[in-house]
Amino acid sequence: MRRFAFAVFSLLLLALAGCAITPGMSRDEVLSSWGRPTAELDRNGIHRLQYSRQPMGQSVVMVDLDANGRVLQSREVLKPSEFAKVDLSGSTTRADILWAFGPPAKVDGVMSWNGDIWSYRWRDTEDMWFWVYFDPAGVVRRVQQGPDIAIRPFPR
Repeated sequence: MRRFAFAVFSLLLLALAGCAITPGMSRDEVLSSWGRPTAELDRNGIHRLQYSRQPMGQSVVMVDLDANGRVLQSREVLKPSEFAKVDLSGSTTRADILWAFGPPAKVDGVMSWNGDIWSYRWRDTEDMWFWVYFDPAGVVRRVQQGPDIAIRPFPR
């Protein structure tokens, strides 16, 4: 079964390779290849196309365009190197997290935390969650990663 899954995944990657987003492409070329984005945002002269697979998928691709509508960069943002960029000094807000990762897969709350917890599904060597903890004022105070135990097979 693993070989079959690997083969299907490899074919999917090859198919997507023809749809790669490269610097300098026009907005229209991106839309032609990738379709309509799940969100579009503007910040500091950057127009961002968000392609999110949340809530059930494990990928969010951000495509940043310059003022002329040309691609500056595109990247997958649900990965540890991007999570490490979240500033925990008390200045990061919900708007910053939406800019960085898009809408969460779900918003949770727990008795031991007085604020919302945004949850993002992502994939490392296994199915994972990335959690962003907001205080009641909407400021990020903590982030955390962990396995998605609901997807893990039970031992026999």
